[in-house]
Amino acid sequence: MEDKELLKTLCMSHGPSGREHWLGDYVTEVFSEFGQVTRDNLNNIIIHKKGKGKGKIMLMAHLDEVFMIITEVKENGFLAFKGNGIDPKTLVSKEVIIHGKEAIHGIIGIKPPHLMKDEDRKKAVTIDSLLIDTGYSKESLENIVKPGDYVTVKGNYKELLNNNVSVKTVDDRGGVVALYRCAKELKNIKHDMDVYFVCSAQEEVGHRGAKTATNRINPDIGIAVDVTFDCGMYGLEHGDTELGKGGVICIGPNIHPKVRKHLMKVCKEYNIPFQLEVEAGNTGTDAWDIQVAGEGIATLLISIPIKYMHTSVETVNMDDIKNTGYMMAKLIESIKGEELEELVCF
Repeated sequence: MEDKELLKTLCMSHGPSGREHWLGDYVTEVFSEFGQVTRDNLNNIIIHKKGKGKGKIMLMAHLDEVFMIITEVKENGFLAFKGNGIDPKTLVSKEVIIHGKEAIHGIIGIKPPHLMKDEDRKKAVTIDSLLIDTGYSKESLENIVKPGDYVTVKGNYKELLNNNVSVKTVDDRGGVVALYRCAKELKNIKHDMDVYFVCSAQEEVGHRGAKTATNRINPDIGIAVDVTFDCGMYGLEHGDTELGKGGVICIGPNIHPKVRKHLMKVCKEYNIPFQLEVEAGNTGTDAWDIQVAGEGIATLLISIPIKYMHTSVETVNMDDIKNTGYMMAKLIESIKGEELEELVCF
């Protein structure tokens, strides 16, 4: 399968935190050619590809997406909701899918500026000021939707210039595609370590799947694959990570220095483009929980730069996804079983 096809299918699907099983069967089917696939009690999907020597390496990308959740069914087909991980002002006029007894469409509305008082126009948009309009009567809607039902943003997939793509949920289904690309590369590579690809659950609500999966696998090396911010227009003001310049290798206390330096050496040897970013504390990713599982795991974080994170138009460069997968495959190839203990020790 081509990377773009997989990214489109994954991102246009819906799987909020705690409901990753909605696309679990598809992910299982896609990865089944690479090894034994299991699913645990928290909806983590784990693919085990055996090596020819000793050692275990785990590559993890989270499958869940940011979401909203219904709190009240109101009159005239309107729904009140809470959000998780979404800036309220990005929701105005968005199409959404309400996942009730059946999936129904809605539009998030707000009072038109013509009808607002001057002081209201100056206020920040809050979740409390937004409602989902379904067009149903309250009586009809209550037969389909109830408080606690999930809501996700409806996405549109667009191919842009320079091999860029815009769609919802690149965070972190782009990381899942990078795992897929790595798995494809490894089909033609002899490697010592057993490889565990993990599509983790509930990252957006506290890296919960990372905790359980890492404790179960207990790898020698763990790599979290997530997204980071492009530093161009509307991106980070300080930094130089950009779309199209490769995966981003993190430096900081969450990251094992020797394994990170080894990865950079591999990238230079094979002319794989990469970028660097520094994080002085919590990386806000599965890497934070991987590192402290069990007796401690040698951890890396490789991020794919994107624009407009946690919106319906997250934008990514397909070459960055490909090169992220490739650098992980070459790293796995480079680590010999007899050298593993020395590499992961300080």
